[in-house]
Amino acid sequence: MKKHILERYRRDSGGTLAIDIAASKVSDLYDDFDKHAPFVKKELDYDLVEYLIDSVRELHREPFSVNFIFSEATTPSLESRVCKSIHNYFGYLLETNKRELMRMFRSSVILLGLGAFMLTASIYLNLNYDLDDAVIEGVMAEGLVIAAWVSVWEGLAALLMNWPPLLRTRRVYHRLSSATYSFSCNPKAETFA
Repeated sequence: MKKHILERYRRDSGGTLAIDIAASKVSDLYDDFDKHAPFVKKELDYDLVEYLIDSVRELHREPFSVNFIFSEATTPSLESRVCKSIHNYFGYLLETNKRELMRMFRSSVILLGLGAFMLTASIYLNLNYDLDDAVIEGVMAEGLVIAAWVSVWEGLAALLMNWPPLLRTRRVYHRLSSATYSFSCNPKAETFA
């Protein structure tokens, strides 16, 4: 990890990197869409989520904690509810990511299987029938070979190109869902928004 990136973050008393987030009150951490839902069920603010994700990606594998600095004092029960809501939110993103990984894996396996079947059928047709004299059958056999390779290519490309970014995103969500969150009060705190 490049040292100049790590220098942007404060270290706590234990030497762990701290992602500091300042807000005037706890409700600033949440989306305003549903004002009456409890914090545990509300969506986190989009800018906050993006900031946390970008920070964790910057820190790569370094251990970290998240420190919320509010200008209003909080209670332990409120802090507990906020922690639970953040863990639930990133847990939900983990589940969504898992479904996306499985959907991508399923479609890749189907495409690879379909490509292998078409390639096998094409080889069988070419070996068992004399397609050199039959123009239409020859074109169909060659079309089957092309379709087979396209299907195999799409399946492999999906695995090789889409799998790694989804796994990296999964690691970020996992780190945020299991992170340590702390709270402090500073009446002069500037908000993150």
